[in-house]
Amino acid sequence: MKKDDKASISLKKVISVTIILLLFMGISVMAVSSKVNNVKIILADGYEMDVLTTKENVSDILNDNHVLVLPEEIVIPDLESKISDNKTIRITTDEDAIVKSSEAVITSDKVTPEDLLQANYNDTVEKLVVEQATIPFETETKDLSTGNVDKREVVTQEGVEGTSETTYKVKYEDNIEIAKVEVSKQVVKEPVNKTVEIRDIPVVSRATVDRASAETATQVAVQASASGNSLAAIAEGKEPQVVTLNASAYTASTCDKLPSDPGYGITASGARATAWCTVAAGRAYPMGTIMYIPYFANMPNGGWFVVQDRGGAIANNKLDVYMDTYNECINFGRRNLECYVYLP
Repeated sequence: MKKDDKASISLKKVISVTIILLLFMGISVMAVSSKVNNVKIILADGYEMDVLTTKENVSDILNDNHVLVLPEEIVIPDLESKISDNKTIRITTDEDAIVKSSEAVITSDKVTPEDLLQANYNDTVEKLVVEQATIPFETETKDLSTGNVDKREVVTQEGVEGTSETTYKVKYEDNIEIAKVEVSKQVVKEPVNKTVEIRDIPVVSRATVDRASAETATQVAVQASASGNSLAAIAEGKEPQVVTLNASAYTASTCDKLPSDPGYGITASGARATAWCTVAAGRAYPMGTIMYIPYFANMPNGGWFVVQDRGGAIANNKLDVYMDTYNECINFGRRNLECYVYLP
């Protein structure tokens, strides 16, 4: 072999080694300039993928690995975010998905093993919470009364409470609420206001009594008296007032007394209460006032009563009829009744 040939072979070897070194250095530079991350992708069906990537944006990582996100799916972190420190991308369809991450970054130079463990195991939970609240109704009062006569309140519409729903985004850390943000609020049911009307109590004086009504009441009194009704006998010959009273019913057990109490069943007049005889009325009607109520004409008393009792809730426009049993009182309820009043 000639000298020139040997020199040529040596030059080729030097060039080859140089090229190899340059390639190796280029690859090393690329590896240093591009950080490679090991990222876990958890799909909505639970399948997990481990991928190597130099990308940091969530959207870019999913696109590089041919992962398609459906419209109903949620990506955590969202598509526009960078990959979080836990190097995990989760795809789910659950709006209340629990997002577990250790996003706390400790930058202090004095990092202890306890700090690292705390940073790695703090669970962050975000949930949508819906809370219901009651919307109170208001009371509207309309004064329809005139003059200085007695008045009464009439409920023309009962109030109904409404309901509202407020949606919050609540963030928990280790099961402790750390943030709460209102997302939306809506009225589910509108409240209905209560309406009350103030009206005059209709009272007819002796001078303005309907003559026909008075004559009818007189005939009833005469007939009842002839039949032996003592109350009708007292009223016979008197001219009645005609009034409409709001009537309810009561019995001895509803008077806040026990059967063992000395005053059980005793009226404000001192007489013992008697069914189909005793009524409680307002102070406009003195004790001993006789009343004929046509609504009770078919009852044992023929509709004749006497005022023997009072009551804390018995105003001049109300009347309380004494009955034997609580069930009778409940069945009677409350109603407006025409009454013929014979004052003592």
